[in-house]
Amino acid sequence: MNVVLARIGKPHGLRGEVTVQLHTDEPESRFAPGTVVATEAEPGSGVPTALTIASTRVHRGIWLLTFEEIPDRTGAEGLRGTRLVMPELATKADDDEGYYEEDLVGLEVRDPAGEQVGTVSGLELGAAQDRLVITLTDGVTAYVPFVKRIVPTVADDHVVVDAPPGLFDLYREGSE
Repeated sequence: MNVVLARIGKPHGLRGEVTVQLHTDEPESRFAPGTVVATEAEPGSGVPTALTIASTRVHRGIWLLTFEEIPDRTGAEGLRGTRLVMPELATKADDDEGYYEEDLVGLEVRDPAGEQVGTVSGLELGAAQDRLVITLTDGVTAYVPFVKRIVPTVADDHVVVDAPPGLFDLYREGSE
């Protein structure tokens, strides 16, 4: 199984540069120039099975990549939606504390007393911090910062969320 490192967004400029939504906390090493990255794209899209990083830069907080195989904006447009991936085994060796969305989705969410409050339905990666997306037992979607103080335990079958009082009620009020 592959782990998604980033998802390619829209082209930027005329020379094949693309925006990417990062799904890794180590973009500097994962996308170093010269690195060959595997791709996952829609069948028949014509996207190469691997791309070689030509350059990386951050523009207004957005990561931009160019690839040796993609010379212009037309080629970059064809990459939209492509996932940049790596084999899961390669990530386990150099990860000490990280979690991937596919590791978390479906886990039961419990409060510190052990009561089920919902299920993890996603992981949103942010510039400052990541957020767990939780579907509460009443169907409401809530978001909590994925930090040790609020999510002190991540086990094989559940996570413990020690949410500040009233946090989940804010999402319930917004959904009415």
